[in-house]
Amino acid sequence: MPKVGDVSSSEGVAADELKQFIERIERLEEEKAGLQGDIKDVFAELKGRGFDAKAVRQILRIRKKDHAERQEEEAILELYMQALGMA
Repeated sequence: MPKVGDVSSSEGVAADELKQFIERIERLEEEKAGLQGDIKDVFAELKGRGFDAKAVRQILRIRKKDHAERQEEEAILELYMQALGMA
């Protein structure tokens, strides 16, 4: 791993390597911004078709979890709702 002194060298390989990392990150950030714009457009389209964006975002969060984790959260939620007389 390069030390701070190695990076400051104008002829050192570490400075070039650091510049390459920064440029890669910048390109990825640009791609990420483009994808975020695309996602925003899809949400605008689904809202325009009458779907509830808040519900869709919740479904997306749920789908990221594995089945067991989802079941455990649902069971706890149900238990708490029963305790509060909401179920």
